[in-house]
Amino acid sequence: MKKGKLFIENFLVYGVGGVISKIVPFIMLPIVTRLMPDSTYIGINDMLSTVLQFGTAIATLGMYDAMFRMFFEGSDEKFKKNVCSTTLLFTIGSSLIIFCLMIFMRNYIARLFLDNRQYSYLIVLAAVATLIGSTNGIISAPTRMQNQRKIFLFTNTVSPILAYMISIPMILKGYFVIALPLGTLISSIIIEIIFGILNYRWFLPRYFDIKLLKPLLYIAVPTAPCFLVYWIFGSCDKVMITNMLGLDAAGIYSVGGKLGQMSQLIYMAFAGGWNYFAFSTMHDNNQVKERSLIFEYLGTIAFAVGAFMCAWSHSLFKLLFVGDYVQGYIVAPYLFLAPLLQMLYQVAGNQFLIVKKTLLVPLILAVGAISNIVLNYILIPAMGIEGAAIATLIGYVITNITNCFVLIKMKLLAISNRFFCAILLMVIYFVGWRSFYKDNTLIALILAVGMAVLYGLLYRTELIAGYNIIKQKRG
Repeated sequence: MKKGKLFIENFLVYGVGGVISKIVPFIMLPIVTRLMPDSTYIGINDMLSTVLQFGTAIATLGMYDAMFRMFFEGSDEKFKKNVCSTTLLFTIGSSLIIFCLMIFMRNYIARLFLDNRQYSYLIVLAAVATLIGSTNGIISAPTRMQNQRKIFLFTNTVSPILAYMISIPMILKGYFVIALPLGTLISSIIIEIIFGILNYRWFLPRYFDIKLLKPLLYIAVPTAPCFLVYWIFGSCDKVMITNMLGLDAAGIYSVGGKLGQMSQLIYMAFAGGWNYFAFSTMHDNNQVKERSLIFEYLGTIAFAVGAFMCAWSHSLFKLLFVGDYVQGYIVAPYLFLAPLLQMLYQVAGNQFLIVKKTLLVPLILAVGAISNIVLNYILIPAMGIEGAAIATLIGYVITNITNCFVLIKMKLLAISNRFFCAILLMVIYFVGWRSFYKDNTLIALILAVGMAVLYGLLYRTELIAGYNIIKQKRG
């Protein structure tokens, strides 16, 4: 029960933090789309975020997860400080290299991602944001590793509010291109300063230990391609849409993706609490059984919530947006499910980190990423932005199938027949929604409720046990 409580508490607390950090952009999205002259400016901002994510993924080189893993390797505080300081100094060096490369290649990057070299000055802004973003994650990590939840909640509340307090006045004055990225950058700098003040004692040059760099890199380097693969999953479709269909189509896809990715709230809740839970309980005797059950429970919840997203998508877009942006409703359900499938992959894939078989992680992800790229080339010309969303979802499906197959063979995961039934129900519902009632909210909602009831019957034992525990505590 203590471990279950630990997992649920982390999930809920970091879930609140995730909701706070994402709810402000969700609330502001309809407002921003009305303030911008057209979807092109939304597309520019989204593509600039894509560049930032790419640069940050290369700069961090997988060191964040490696630091998390090594932090729990020993209980000595000096050892933990050595891990943190060594990681930060290495990341500062790699970030400076990426920063310089982005400045040097700014014209080429602007042409590739923004379809116009005149936006090269935005790449300079993205280079600075990459330098800040890659070190920000490392500097803030001790707060999570020590499970200091109140600080996490505070910073996640302040960060997006600061960004929009800077951006909205600039948009009103007509600075449509630079407003959103500049607001985000200034907010990131402020948050990094806050974490620097809070966590400076973990990052002192005298704690740098060259001997620790090798084991850190041993864990990090094989997983580094994972972050690039995640970038392909989340951003390659946007790059291809920009080059095949234009920035205006990328803007519509971005709006559909942002609303669809409300599931990021669930994913962020999971990611925030998962690392602490996963590594602090990795030596338990029944660890495989626990991870397998968590995988099933989260998967079933993801499918149920995804069905409701399908049902509400069309109505939500008609309510929140006007003009061409309403077309984004068709991609929202696909992009809603994608982060949830990524969450499932990480639940299971974490087993590779624990047994230090990290080389398998990028290889498995690469299978899904290659499928995603190939499908993008086929489906975007044929189906437009919906084709890109389908390609992303199928890529994650292939990744999860491959991942589970390998882990089951290694006896690091066990999946029950009832979870296969849950998967089958979701596939039937999703195909039916797209084929027959994607615009009919009532029918889609009734069927989603029916599917949720069936899921409840499949896992009725756990639901009854949970209900009894709550009842006993109230008594």
